[in-house]
Amino acid sequence: MDDPKTQIPSIIKSLTEGSPSAQHHALQTYFHSSASFTHPLCRVPSFSHISLPFVGEINSRWVVGMIYRWYKILSPRIVLDVEVVEFNKDTDIIFLNIHQIFSLFFVPFYKSNVHLTTVLNLVQLPDPAQRAEGKYYIIHQEDLYQTDEVVKFFWPGGSTVIWGFQMFATCMCILGALALAPVTWAAERRARGKVNGVGEGKGKVNGIGKRAINGVGVGKGM
Repeated sequence: MDDPKTQIPSIIKSLTEGSPSAQHHALQTYFHSSASFTHPLCRVPSFSHISLPFVGEINSRWVVGMIYRWYKILSPRIVLDVEVVEFNKDTDIIFLNIHQIFSLFFVPFYKSNVHLTTVLNLVQLPDPAQRAEGKYYIIHQEDLYQTDEVVKFFWPGGSTVIWGFQMFATCMCILGALALAPVTWAAERRARGKVNGVGEGKGKVNGIGKRAINGVGVGKGM
């Protein structure tokens, strides 16, 4: 990539909505050969030059490609929208807010409306031939989902159950905070005591300093 912030939305769409050839081209063109991948349901560590029987030599990018291929098999039709793109040039990291509609082919009439945040770590490889800084490549992809979002992939109605559990946990937090309010009050009193103690200590030090200075001054005067 020459301009990651501008190019990345179309790359993501090629990986998710594109044909198998478009998906393969995006992986081979924009992913580093040892790219890694992290998802709540799967993980690909970075590696290269591993031989498999009947397959040949593979690298981690090849495995990432298999995950994207399976992703398209599970949901032949995916509708995806990249809502926000932010590129931090100091750290070479891209942050994306993504909304997608995912439909399992074996669950009729079910569509999961999912939101996620994707973090892409980039690496810029120099181009000796052109004596330029070179292009950016994706070295790591991490997909971040809230719990109630990730269950939509495999549990129709599961997000409602997770939502109910989260609301129950919120109520328990409120009850716990009210029931153990004396713990908070005691912590506040200790914090105020430490602040007051430090203030008194400063006053004593200043007082000693003033007396010492005054004493020296008097001695010199005598």
